[in-house]
Amino acid sequence: MAKYVGRFAPSPTGPLHFGSLVAAVASWLDARAAGGEWHLRVEDVDETRTVPGAEDDILRTLEALGLGWDGPVVRQRERTARYAEALAALRRAGLAYRCRCSRREIADSGVHGVDGIVYPGTCRHAGIAEDVPAATRFLVPAESIAFDDRVQGRLSQRLAAEVGDFVVHRRDGLFAYQLAVVVDDADLGVTDVVRGADLLDSTPRQIALQRALAMPTPRYLHFPVATRGGEKLSKQTLSPAIDADSGASALLAALDFLGQETPGPGAPPAVLAEAARRWDPARIPRGRTREITDRHGSRYPRDL
Repeated sequence: MAKYVGRFAPSPTGPLHFGSLVAAVASWLDARAAGGEWHLRVEDVDETRTVPGAEDDILRTLEALGLGWDGPVVRQRERTARYAEALAALRRAGLAYRCRCSRREIADSGVHGVDGIVYPGTCRHAGIAEDVPAATRFLVPAESIAFDDRVQGRLSQRLAAEVGDFVVHRRDGLFAYQLAVVVDDADLGVTDVVRGADLLDSTPRQIALQRALAMPTPRYLHFPVATRGGEKLSKQTLSPAIDADSGASALLAALDFLGQETPGPGAPPAVLAEAARRWDPARIPRGRTREITDRHGSRYPRDL
């Protein structure tokens, strides 16, 4: 069996909050329980969303919590040449084309899919010249893309009907997340992706790109996204930063959220070591979201 290689990929758009901590803990434990590697990738391909100082803050918090990583930190902003190579390969294969449709024009199609309006293929055969400002879209396959998630079970998606040809290179010159993450995972040799279920619907797009680029498909595990009052905990909803000084409590809360047996109190390294010994993905609740309520008791700070 191939050596387990996992990763955690935060975006530097703010400090580490509880939702991100759950992703870090789940991916770290899954890797360590398998005796594998755990890498850290800063997903800053969208430079317009980067907050100065956020990357350093996230790294310091992870270190304070005992969530150490293997190898150097990977930064997407330093990898644009690799993304350009992948984009060129798609174009040579006839699997990508330039598109100058505006958001309003796409919205006018009115067909809703799993992630907004389904692109109707307006520019698929337009042959837009290279000197015309345009995005680049991936020509999705006609067949369904199916995969077995380790928590959510069997999932299938018809990209052509539910998503449409999606953007892999933006009009402003930035590479899209879907392309970047596929290239990054392949180059790092990632065997297992552990992340929140808010990215579940992105997985078929990534698998389609992996196949088009002759890159391996990792195993996937999508855990429920933490919500409070029906709202996802995120930087955009101003979820509070994790306090590294109370790291053990935050780790115990993350373990409880993931349905794991929680060890007794102790310093973060001891909590993580025992949690890795007890790690059982089968205990992770199934579903796309999980509400944090008072029923969870004192494990969860009320300001989450």
